Amino acid sequence: MSDDHFILTTKDCSILEAMADDPRGRYQLLLPIICHKIAKAVVVFREDLPDGIASINSRVSFRVNGSARDTRVLSTGQVTAPIGMFLPITTTRGLGLLGLKEGQDMVFTNANGLEDRILLERVEYQPEASLRERRALKQAANPLRQKPLLRIVSSGMDQARLKVPAAPDATDDPGPSAA
Repeated sequence: MSDDHFILTTKDCSILEAMADDPRGRYQLLLPIICHKIAKAVVVFREDLPDGIASINSRVSFRVNGSARDTRVLSTGQVTAPIGMFLPITTTRGLGLLGLKEGQDMVFTNANGLEDRILLERVEYQPEASLRERRALKQAANPLRQKPLLRIVSSGMDQARLKVPAAPDATDDPGPSAA
């Protein structure tokens, strides 16, 4: 495995920690990669994730051992969608891509005991970057809504307050029916 650092969001790191702590041992074959990723990770909030980093739900283009370019969406593996569209992080390749930056590669041992080198060529879509863009557009479109509006009324306190009687007969005694 490479000695490079990985950048993970707090959510992505939490998912890896849950996979490592799985009591059923479903991820035993992935455990060396999971532990390596966690040990070498720089963990950031999703708002602080730089562009070009592969995170869960990112659409990435990559190559394995110099083969043809492939594009997939990294997922947690709980998605039911067309086959070939997603690459779960519950596979060595999906897990290998998680946290890589564009141009970075990782070498790991696959299920057959052979070394694979996976290269992240490009992050086509990153949900964290998209969230930042939407927030920036919303703030630019509505600059006045960011601050509470205050309207000042001059001489509003100068007017005398009129006393209004409580009952039609100008008394404030409700009578015996109020008891």
